[in-house]
Amino acid sequence: MNILILGATGFIGSVVAARLVADGHAVTGLGRNPTRARLKQPAIDWRRADLSRMTKATDWDEILKDQHVVVNCAGALQDGLSDDLSGTQAEAMLALYSAAKGSSRPLIVQISAKTAGAASDLPFLATKRRADEALAASGLPHLILRPALVLGRNAHGGSALLRALAAFPLVLPLVHAESPVETLSVDDVAEAVSRAVSGGISGDVDLAANEVLTLADLVSLHRQWLGLPPARVFALPGWLAGPVTWLADLSGLLGWRSPLRSTAMTVITEGVRSSKKGGGLALTPAAATLAANPSGVQDLWFARLYLLKPLVISGLSAFWLLSGLIPLLALENTSAHFLPFMPEPAATALTLATCLIDIALGAAVLLRPLAKRALLGMLAVSFAYLAGASLLEPALWLDPLGPLVKVLPSMLLTLIALATLDER
Repeated sequence: MNILILGATGFIGSVVAARLVADGHAVTGLGRNPTRARLKQPAIDWRRADLSRMTKATDWDEILKDQHVVVNCAGALQDGLSDDLSGTQAEAMLALYSAAKGSSRPLIVQISAKTAGAASDLPFLATKRRADEALAASGLPHLILRPALVLGRNAHGGSALLRALAAFPLVLPLVHAESPVETLSVDDVAEAVSRAVSGGISGDVDLAANEVLTLADLVSLHRQWLGLPPARVFALPGWLAGPVTWLADLSGLLGWRSPLRSTAMTVITEGVRSSKKGGGLALTPAAATLAANPSGVQDLWFARLYLLKPLVISGLSAFWLLSGLIPLLALENTSAHFLPFMPEPAATALTLATCLIDIALGAAVLLRPLAKRALLGMLAVSFAYLAGASLLEPALWLDPLGPLVKVLPSMLLTLIALATLDER
């Protein structure tokens, strides 16, 4: 069959795509940036597209041509510079259903979520519910899958946070430690999609293994998987999550997809549960999922770096902002460094220009769409500063306060930020 997968570069979508290729289907993968995916999975016909902009039926006419199945693995948690919830999860889907009615009426497989509960009125679940209801009323052949927390060899979002918390030194600080959580393997989701394509499942199916763990149990299980010694769970009161959630929401507005945003925290207050309608599938418990994918040292590195990454980015931002703002408070004294080499007006102008460059880079790195270019700019400007200072004032290398020497560790921190910038 010809199968179109939306969100095929994501955590779930990439595994579903690989499974359907292995089943012998002709798979087309849709993603906003499939360049790397094209190298990793060359058997898939990759196409670049942004669902949030495909909100008219005519946007889908060409791509739906000759497709027998559409699998929607795309989604977002909250609005921000990187995501448009209404466009991606609702408007684009309604346009897809409309276009599908006028084409070959493909089977629509929707990877959704439990849309009732404490977070039901938040945009994340409200937009999913709107799309689910429209699909159910469309008359198109369809399957709606509602998986619990999905675990796999790789990690993203909530599963990545579990690994990060599990790698915390000495103790495991958890909010809502006793909240119930059901899980399943990402391979189970791929199996369900495979069966849907072959006609083995239809309708509306909840997916969760036949076990209920607490959040504390699940984090401890991941700690064991990482090969770390047991640690005491330190249950924190819910109100302590407030400042962290506020910062995570702010980072989300800037384009960073933190799993600590308010939507996720609202969901976890009542846990991740399902009604256990597994569609006849034997679903994999968490321990078995992890045991089937033994961890390596790269998993431990990822877990330890995950919560350090926002600190690295914000630290670099503060460093560059302050390096640009502080000299502006004493512009005349700062520009005096250039007076032996140029007239005073030129020295003042050059000082002002370098300060504005530093401020611009410090602000730009906080914006996820601009972060990579800002980090590369930091490296280029740092090298230019070192080269210029070495030519004009080489004695600065021996200055007791080390103004040039201190640039080197900031460059190394920038390289680390670049190396860890990609989210999936």
